This record gives sequence, C-alpha cells and structure tokens, in this order.
Amino acid sequence: MRGSVPKPTARTPRHIAAAALVSLGAAAAALAYYFTPEYSRVGYAPIQPVAFSHRTHVGELGMDCRYCHDAAERAERANLPPASTCMDCHNQILIDDPRLAPLQEAVQTERPLPWIRVHALPDYVAFSHAAHLRRGVACVECHGRVDRTDRTREEKSLSMRFCLDCHRAPETRLRPLEKVFDPTWTPPKGEEGAALSKALARRWSVRRLTDCSACHR
Repeated sequence: MRGSVPKPTARTPRHIAAAALVSLGAAAAALAYYFTPEYSRVGYAPIQPVAFSHRTHVGELGMDCRYCHDAAERAERANLPPASTCMDCHNQILIDDPRLAPLQEAVQTERPLPWIRVHALPDYVAFSHAAHLRRGVACVECHGRVDRTDRTREEKSLSMRFCLDCHRAPETRLRPLEKVFDPTWTPPKGEEGAALSKALARRWSVRRLTDCSACHR
C-alpha cells in the first residue's frame, strides 16, 4: 500500500505569507533608500580638506561667487578656486590659523587641494552654468542659500523632475542679470513680479525646453 503524500497546497498559505512579507520588506527598504541622501544626495555634505564657510565669506563678508568660481559665466562648469586664490587674502588674514595649513602646503608644493565634489550630475546630462547664468537663473536656484551654510551641502535633488519643473515654466525663475549672484534678492510680488518675469523671458528669448535633446546630447 502506497504511503500518503501530503497535499502540495497544505503549506501554500504560509509560503504566500512569507513571500508577501519579503516583498513588503523589500519595498519598504527601497522606499526608505529613495528618501536618503545616498539616493537623492539632498543633504550630502562631506567634510572637506579645508573647512570653508560660505556663511562667513558670502553671508558676512559679502564676497561675490565669481571671486572663487570665476569661470561660471563663461564655461559649462563652475570651477573650484586654486589654493593661490584663497591665499591672496589669507596671506594677510588669519596667517597663523592652523586650519589654513592645507592651503599653505598646497601653494608650496603646487598641488591642488583634494576637494570632495558635492554637486554631481550623471555623465549623460549636459548642463551649462554659463547658459543659465547669462539668462538670469541665479545660483540659489540649484545651490540654495549657501550664504547661510558653514559646510557646503547639496540643497536640491538636481533630479530630472527638478530640472523639468524649471524648464516647464522658466520665466518664474528669472531675475535681472545684476541680481544673479545676490543670494538675498527676492522678486517683487503680485502683478509687478509677473510683469518682470515676462519681460525678462522676452529679453533673453527664454522658452520652455522639455524635449530630451535639451539636456541629453
């Protein structure tokens, strides 16, 4: 007499429950990861070789962004300043401050400081600082209020959705060219602000750019 064989459906509910729990756990982990700096990079603020404070230099001393990032208006990338640019001031200011030792060594050895990149776009994205700045898109639109931060951090996601939100209504992000590097400037309210936005869009022939080739070349 043949032995009884357990029905294959006897443990099926437990298998389904286990699979469901695994799936839910994976979905929860993926969702949690989606909102972390590792995915969106928002909040990413690495410790740099020199503790440079935008709050001190820009917010308190009023330094213009272009003093350090002098290529931003004419190039696709906004350059980092060489150590010699920093020492133009610090040869006379805080000379004996130990925090400046890496700067002094970089100048003496003629080696660049190993700055850690904060804002990074994928290789397949084409973004030009010059094209945006020359049409009145301010630094704060992508970098936030750096004049309020001691450690440079990624303030915006710089995701495709972030870029498209601006490209669908670029006139709302424009300002007069003389205000592009002023982090404290705010547009006028109401009808005056709307009229200014339209006037700036007409002046620079700014249009909506939502086709793929605008950013992916």
